Amino acid sequence: MSERKVGVLTFDLWDCLFRDDSDEPKRTAAGRPPKPVERRSLVHEYLSQHAPIDRAVVDLAYDVTDAAFRKVWHDQHVTWTVAERLSVLLDGLKRKLPPADFDRLVRLHEEMELEFRPDPAPGAVEALRALHGRYPLAIVSDAIFSPGRALRELLRGAGMLDYFDFFVFSDELGYSKPHPAVFAAVAQHYGIDIADIVHIGDRPHNDIGGPHAVGARAVLLTVVKQRDLEGHVPDAVCDDYGKLPDIIAQLDA
Repeated sequence: MSERKVGVLTFDLWDCLFRDDSDEPKRTAAGRPPKPVERRSLVHEYLSQHAPIDRAVVDLAYDVTDAAFRKVWHDQHVTWTVAERLSVLLDGLKRKLPPADFDRLVRLHEEMELEFRPDPAPGAVEALRALHGRYPLAIVSDAIFSPGRALRELLRGAGMLDYFDFFVFSDELGYSKPHPAVFAAVAQHYGIDIADIVHIGDRPHNDIGGPHAVGARAVLLTVVKQRDLEGHVPDAVCDDYGKLPDIIAQLDA
């Protein structure tokens, strides 16, 4: 364990504070399709209101746009906003929507996870309550479909929002993990060295490699998912949120 002090704790959101896709059983119970299917259905519906288009063509265009998004996210550390993603999709189809329709389509994508909300990770709220007041807490999260505006609402609804006093969402910053700007924004906000950040997340490439590349420390959280380490070595591993306060106390030598 290092003898550095802990200046701030930053938390990833998906599969860290919330169980990603835990909303899908709720959608199924309500008779709704999975989110990927509903997104494609919405695009097909809105385009069909103005001119006929084959659903298979829409699905293919959506798949290609998703692949392009993942490439840019992984290699360039940028997450396109929903508006950018849908603009790319429509450009590929050589179609346009009236501005009001386009804005509604974007909003339906952005707020889909507010209708059927994902579940908090087991023990997450209790761990935040235990850590709050002992350390500054911040969110560092990539915004895939839900923007920072919607993610704040998810945190509010789960009783987590008030534990955090700073948020770095990729759609607002313009960069996603593991880009150095993400952690630099945290250090600048708190007036600390990047080395004083301890990040907690579940993806070794983003949540371990990203902090380590800028001299920060990282705790691998395996409460929701266990992923291959891909050669990364975390400063600590947490398999139970109940253990996290003690893990941080050991790092805060």
